[in-house]
Amino acid sequence: MKLKTILLTSGAIAGAAVAFADGHAPMADSMTLVSWGGAYQASQTNAYSDPYKAMHEGLEVVWDESSAEAVAKLRAMNEAGNVTWDLVDVVASDAIRLCDEGLAMEIDADELLAAAPDGTPASEDFGDLLVSDCFIPQIVYSTTAGYRTDLVGDTPPTSICAFFDTEAYPGKRSLEKRPINNMEWALLCDGVAKDDVYDVLETEEGQAQAFAKLDTIKDDVIWWSAGADTPQLLADGEVVMGTTYNGRLFSLIVEQDQPVDMLWDAQVFDLDGWIIPAGLPEERLNRVKDFVKFATDTQRLADQSKYISYGPARASSAPLVAQHATLGIDMAPHMPTDPANATNTFLYNYEWWADYRDDLDAKFQAWLAQ
Repeated sequence: MKLKTILLTSGAIAGAAVAFADGHAPMADSMTLVSWGGAYQASQTNAYSDPYKAMHEGLEVVWDESSAEAVAKLRAMNEAGNVTWDLVDVVASDAIRLCDEGLAMEIDADELLAAAPDGTPASEDFGDLLVSDCFIPQIVYSTTAGYRTDLVGDTPPTSICAFFDTEAYPGKRSLEKRPINNMEWALLCDGVAKDDVYDVLETEEGQAQAFAKLDTIKDDVIWWSAGADTPQLLADGEVVMGTTYNGRLFSLIVEQDQPVDMLWDAQVFDLDGWIIPAGLPEERLNRVKDFVKFATDTQRLADQSKYISYGPARASSAPLVAQHATLGIDMAPHMPTDPANATNTFLYNYEWWADYRDDLDAKFQAWLAQ
């Protein structure tokens, strides 16, 4: 499902409003949501925005697929004094950065978000996944790898380090065009112990070591920026293996029945969720709050797992994960958190990347240009 990207001005969004059912607070009749496109955004549309629209006649929901550039674009919008977005889907480390910079609104989870069906407050239901004062978690996902089963010979890869073994697995491979995950995998595959990766990466020597390891495959890499890129490259046979989000690979393997398999080794767990841009006009903020309370309740987060293999962020949602909406298959075994898939995981350090991201982004882009 391809969702068209449309941008609206803040004036257009704030120009009209409707009232809450109780008549107490006016709400804008249009809302711009920012996400990642592809299968993930489609799952949000099916689980969240379409049911919400059905409850609010005349509401316009507009999707923008710019989450990969959310930090830079929100900085620019804030500088210009014209924030056109109402709700933005970001990874946890970006939420921390936006919160630290005052670009995301701080929230009270128990005031903004619905309690669990048994009355458990949202702060307890989400627990440790509330990693920032501005972050509203939705899913646990992983960045992992897929490979073409017909292009890897008689010995399919079992380790993420297969990416660096061009002799055993010749051909192009796709990696995301950013330092996150690539730097960690490079160090792991150069002999650094898992528990030492971030300590090593904090040093100039460690960063040089990671780039040197990536140098060994640089000529064999197709760099991607959108989550849909690797699935398309794999489907077209342009790469023998590639990294992307586990839900994208689920769609490619299970829904599209492509000759691709998942490589769960050293999958990197991460969180994804909403932030509300700081300083929204009252009518827009009222609409966003109403939507967020609906879209992050226990049932809605469980409903998203009917469409994509990401684990819901609420503890009360996990038991409600059921079958795929159209295929009828049990979704639990396809979750990154399933014990069979999580035998060797890498825990992403949100706070570390929030501190070092800008610096390593610049170094990574300079390395790419060499």
